[in-house]
Formats: sequence, C-alpha cells, structure tokens
Amino acid sequence: MPELPEVEVLRRSLEPRIRGKRIESVRVWSSALREPVNGTTLRRRLLGRRVLEVDRRAKYLLLHAEGGSTLVVHLGMSGRLTLVEAVEARQAHEHVGIYLDSGERLRFRDPRRFGLVVALPTGQVQADRHFRHLGIEPLGSTFSGQVLAERAKGRRRPVKNFLMDARIAVGVGNIYASEALFDARIHPRRSVGRMSAASWQRLADSVRRTLECAIDQGGTTLNDFTDSGGNVGYFQVSLQVYDRCGEVCTRCGAVIRQIVQSGRSTYYCPKCQR
Repeated sequence: MPELPEVEVLRRSLEPRIRGKRIESVRVWSSALREPVNGTTLRRRLLGRRVLEVDRRAKYLLLHAEGGSTLVVHLGMSGRLTLVEAVEARQAHEHVGIYLDSGERLRFRDPRRFGLVVALPTGQVQADRHFRHLGIEPLGSTFSGQVLAERAKGRRRPVKNFLMDARIAVGVGNIYASEALFDARIHPRRSVGRMSAASWQRLADSVRRTLECAIDQGGTTLNDFTDSGGNVGYFQVSLQVYDRCGEVCTRCGAVIRQIVQSGRSTYYCPKCQR
C-alpha cells in the first residue's frame, strides 16, 4: 500500500505538470471504488476550472481548483494516478479520466478498487469525515518528541502500533515505522508508557529522517508504485530491516527478526533495538 512518502513523491511530480491546466471533461468508466464515484458531482465541481495547487493531507492527494473545489484522491492499496496523452487508450481497471486543456488525461487506475475519488468544497475538506480524525503531519513543523509523548500519556500499547495510528500521526505505515524504530534503536514492542523524553525525541527525529530519505529516493516500489510519469521509487534498496528477516543487520551483524503486531509483520534487530 502506498504510504506517505509515495503520495508526497506523486504530489511533487504531478503539481508542476498540471498546475494552471483547465479541466475540460471528466469520464467515469467505473464507479466501483471503496465509495462509488459520483460523476455528476465531479463534473459539477471541476469542469471548466483550472488546477491551482496539488496538496497532500496524510495519504490523500488534494487537487485544489478554481471556484473553491477540491478533487480528493486516495490510492488505496493498488491505485495509480498518472498523466498520459488524452488520446491514449483506456487501460484495464482505469476508473476515472480527468481531461485537461493541455491535451492530457489524468488517469486513475485501481485494480483492487480500495481507492477514493471525490470532489468536495475546499473550505470543507478538513472537516470532512475522511479528514477530521487525522493526527499530526510527521513532516510538519509541529511534529516533535514532546507532541508524541503528550499523545502517549495514559497509554501502554507497543510503540510501533502507536506510531502507525493515524489518529496520532498520519502516514507512518508499516515499512517506515519499522525503519524509523531501527534508526532510533527502539524495540517495536516497547510500551509507550516506558519511553523517556529523550527516546521520544530520537524517534520523532528518526521518523522525519526516514520519510525524507524515502521521498528523496522516490518512495518504495515493492509492487507497482510509480509517480505521475510512471517512474518507480528506489528506497527499497536502502531498507535496513523491513522484509529482511534472517539477513544480517548492517549496523551490528546480528540477524534481523520478524514478529507480527496487530496482523502486520514487524522487522527489527534484537541487538540494536532495546
């Protein structure tokens, strides 16, 4: 599933290519996503309007258009948003096409159909049910160890589960939680009730560093993630623990282990992480 770095990579690759372009038409070939795509609403809110900005909140892409409308896109598990020539043939599993005055089409494909495409009034996005429960942005200026510690007060859950809770901090998915905890030398099973202020700050720094490194390398392509031009990411070659069970830790030489937490695989070094 694409995580925050992949969505941020997509945002950065997409914005300069579509900013200022006018939306000329919208085609909905299949509305069968996790929430049915409402073609009437898409056309009413988007047709004839220029794209002003491409933003991101958590793992949602926000295409802000003239007239106070925003196209919200979530990639789900297998969604891909690419910019192609308008005349290019529709691909299998292509659900929505946004045609621009540049002669291009913003193509949304999603074989597994867990994605989301919806148009909202820009002023109502943050209060919308998809967004109002979301936690702090880990790349934002207010993200810190102190904030994490405050949100952990009274809790006893494992730190990896806490870190992946979107109500606490958004976009830190399974891959990057494992990698950040390794970078911070913190065991994924450690209770948040046993974390010191120094440990919280070390973890916050590691989360930010891990995500920024992944963005710089174009994200992680384990299955089929690409940016808006179809380019894959390369962070997978930098993974220190994720999906490396049985391999040697590059820092200390111990063997990487795998456990399951809340149904998700966790990878860690038993020597480096305490």
